Amino acid sequence: MIVVALGSNRHGPWGSPRAAVQRVLAELDRGPTRLVAASRLLVSAPFGRLNQGAFVNAVCVIDTHLPPEALLRRLHALERAAGRRRGSRWGPRSLDLDLIDYHGLRRRPPSSLALPHPGIAQRIFVLKPLAEIAPGWRHPLLKVTAAELLQRLTGTRQGAEI
Repeated sequence: MIVVALGSNRHGPWGSPRAAVQRVLAELDRGPTRLVAASRLLVSAPFGRLNQGAFVNAVCVIDTHLPPEALLRRLHALERAAGRRRGSRWGPRSLDLDLIDYHGLRRRPPSSLALPHPGIAQRIFVLKPLAEIAPGWRHPLLKVTAAELLQRLTGTRQGAEI
Protein backbone atom coordinates (compact mmCIF):
# COMPACT_ATOMS: atom_id res chain seq x y z
CA MET A 1 0.00 0.00 0.00
CA ILE A 2 1.30 3.45 -0.91
CA VAL A 3 0.02 6.19 1.41
CA VAL A 4 0.27 9.93 0.74
CA ALA A 5 -0.74 12.71 3.15
CA LEU A 6 -2.04 15.98 1.71
CA GLY A 7 -2.37 19.40 3.30
CA SER A 8 -2.83 23.06 2.47
CA ASN A 9 -3.46 26.27 4.40
CA ARG A 10 -2.71 28.97 1.83
CA HIS A 11 -4.32 30.04 -1.41
CA GLY A 12 -2.26 29.39 -4.51
CA PRO A 13 -2.64 28.89 -8.27
CA TRP A 14 -5.04 26.01 -7.62
CA GLY A 15 -7.30 28.20 -5.46
CA SER A 16 -8.28 27.75 -1.84
CA PRO A 17 -6.67 25.14 0.40
CA ARG A 18 -9.74 22.92 -0.05
CA ALA A 19 -9.59 23.32 -3.85
CA ALA A 20 -5.85 22.51 -3.89
CA VAL A 21 -6.36 19.27 -1.95
CA GLN A 22 -9.26 18.26 -4.20
CA ARG A 23 -7.27 19.08 -7.32
CA VAL A 24 -4.21 17.10 -6.27
CA LEU A 25 -6.42 14.08 -5.57
CA ALA A 26 -7.56 14.30 -9.19
CA GLU A 27 -3.96 14.73 -10.37
CA LEU A 28 -2.94 11.60 -8.44
CA ASP A 29 -5.47 9.67 -10.52
CA ARG A 30 -3.64 10.51 -13.77
CA GLY A 31 -0.48 9.44 -15.54
CA PRO A 32 1.76 7.07 -13.67
CA THR A 33 -0.37 7.09 -10.49
CA ARG A 34 -3.87 5.78 -9.80
CA LEU A 35 -6.00 6.90 -6.86
CA VAL A 36 -7.24 3.86 -4.93
CA ALA A 37 -8.91 5.58 -1.95
CA ALA A 38 -9.17 9.05 -0.45
CA SER A 39 -10.31 10.18 2.98
CA ARG A 40 -12.73 12.94 3.75
CA LEU A 41 -11.18 16.38 4.16
CA LEU A 42 -10.21 17.38 7.67
CA VAL A 43 -9.60 20.85 9.08
CA SER A 44 -6.82 20.79 11.65
CA ALA A 45 -4.64 23.13 13.65
CA PRO A 46 -1.16 23.74 12.24
CA PHE A 47 1.64 21.46 13.40
CA GLY A 48 4.97 22.89 14.53
CA ARG A 49 4.48 26.62 13.93
CA LEU A 50 1.14 27.62 15.45
CA ASN A 51 1.03 31.24 14.20
CA GLN A 52 -0.67 30.40 10.90
CA GLY A 53 -4.07 29.39 9.59
CA ALA A 54 -5.70 25.99 9.95
CA PHE A 55 -4.92 23.28 7.42
CA VAL A 56 -7.16 21.28 5.16
CA ASN A 57 -5.80 17.72 5.28
CA ALA A 58 -6.54 14.35 3.71
CA VAL A 59 -4.84 11.02 3.15
CA CYS A 60 -4.98 8.87 0.06
CA VAL A 61 -3.86 5.47 -1.08
CA ILE A 62 -2.40 5.29 -4.58
CA ASP A 63 -0.99 2.68 -6.90
CA THR A 64 1.96 3.27 -9.23
CA HIS A 65 4.79 1.54 -11.01
CA LEU A 66 7.14 4.39 -10.00
CA PRO A 67 9.86 3.56 -7.48
CA PRO A 68 9.78 5.61 -4.24
CA GLU A 69 12.28 8.29 -5.32
CA ALA A 70 10.51 8.88 -8.66
CA LEU A 71 7.17 9.06 -6.86
CA LEU A 72 8.59 11.63 -4.45
CA ARG A 73 9.82 13.70 -7.42
CA ARG A 74 6.28 13.56 -8.88
CA LEU A 75 4.80 14.68 -5.54
CA HIS A 76 7.26 17.59 -5.39
CA ALA A 77 6.38 18.57 -8.97
CA LEU A 78 2.69 18.66 -8.01
CA GLU A 79 3.54 20.84 -5.01
CA ARG A 80 5.40 23.29 -7.27
CA ALA A 81 2.50 23.36 -9.75
CA ALA A 82 0.21 24.31 -6.86
CA GLY A 83 2.51 27.22 -5.93
CA ARG A 84 4.58 25.59 -3.18
CA ARG A 85 7.87 27.28 -2.51
CA ARG A 86 10.03 25.54 0.06
CA GLY A 87 10.96 27.92 2.83
CA SER A 88 10.69 27.74 6.56
CA ARG A 89 9.95 24.38 8.14
CA TRP A 90 6.29 23.86 9.07
CA GLY A 91 5.32 27.21 7.59
CA PRO A 92 2.19 28.03 5.57
CA ARG A 93 1.95 26.30 2.21
CA SER A 94 -0.33 26.10 -0.78
CA LEU A 95 0.23 22.32 -0.92
CA ASP A 96 2.16 19.80 1.12
CA LEU A 97 2.44 16.16 0.02
CA ASP A 98 4.18 13.60 2.19
CA LEU A 99 4.96 10.03 1.20
CA ILE A 100 3.89 8.21 4.36
CA ASP A 101 4.35 4.57 3.40
CA TYR A 102 5.51 2.73 0.30
CA HIS A 103 4.52 -0.94 0.58
CA GLY A 104 6.02 -1.19 4.07
CA LEU A 105 9.49 -0.24 2.86
CA ARG A 106 11.85 0.76 5.67
CA ARG A 107 14.52 3.39 5.07
CA ARG A 108 16.30 5.70 7.43
CA PRO A 109 18.94 8.36 6.88
CA PRO A 110 21.42 8.62 5.27
CA SER A 111 18.82 7.73 2.63
CA SER A 112 17.31 10.90 1.16
CA LEU A 113 13.83 9.40 1.61
CA ALA A 114 12.93 8.14 5.10
CA LEU A 115 10.21 5.49 5.07
CA PRO A 116 7.85 5.15 6.72
CA HIS A 117 7.53 8.90 7.23
CA PRO A 118 9.19 9.52 10.61
CA GLY A 119 6.49 11.81 12.03
CA ILE A 120 3.26 9.91 11.44
CA ALA A 121 2.89 8.55 14.98
CA GLN A 122 2.58 12.17 16.25
CA ARG A 123 0.28 13.56 13.57
CA ILE A 124 -3.44 13.26 14.20
CA PHE A 125 -4.15 14.96 10.88
CA VAL A 126 -2.54 11.95 9.17
CA LEU A 127 -3.67 9.16 11.50
CA LYS A 128 -7.36 10.05 11.61
CA PRO A 129 -7.94 10.06 7.83
CA LEU A 130 -5.61 7.07 7.40
CA ALA A 131 -7.63 5.04 9.92
CA GLU A 132 -10.77 6.04 7.98
CA ILE A 133 -9.65 4.68 4.60
CA ALA A 134 -7.19 1.92 5.57
CA PRO A 135 -8.20 0.47 8.94
CA GLY A 136 -5.95 -2.56 8.42
CA TRP A 137 -2.81 -0.50 7.72
CA ARG A 138 -0.01 -1.16 10.20
CA HIS A 139 2.99 1.05 10.85
CA PRO A 140 5.93 -0.86 9.30
CA LEU A 141 8.20 -0.28 12.31
CA LEU A 142 5.81 0.00 15.26
CA LYS A 143 3.53 -2.82 14.03
CA VAL A 144 0.34 -1.07 15.23
CA THR A 145 -2.60 0.29 13.24
CA ALA A 146 -3.33 3.94 12.55
CA ALA A 147 -6.34 3.66 14.89
CA GLU A 148 -4.10 2.38 17.69
CA LEU A 149 -1.62 5.21 17.12
CA LEU A 150 -4.50 7.70 17.07
CA GLN A 151 -5.82 6.32 20.36
CA ARG A 152 -2.40 6.94 21.94
CA LEU A 153 -2.82 10.63 21.11
CA THR A 154 -6.26 10.93 22.77
CA GLY A 155 -6.94 14.23 24.47
CA THR A 156 -5.44 16.36 21.73
CA ARG A 157 -7.44 18.22 19.16
CA GLN A 158 -8.41 15.89 16.32
CA GLY A 159 -9.82 18.30 13.75
CA ALA A 160 -13.20 18.33 12.08
CA GLU A 161 -14.27 16.84 8.77
CA ILE A 162 -15.53 19.25 6.13
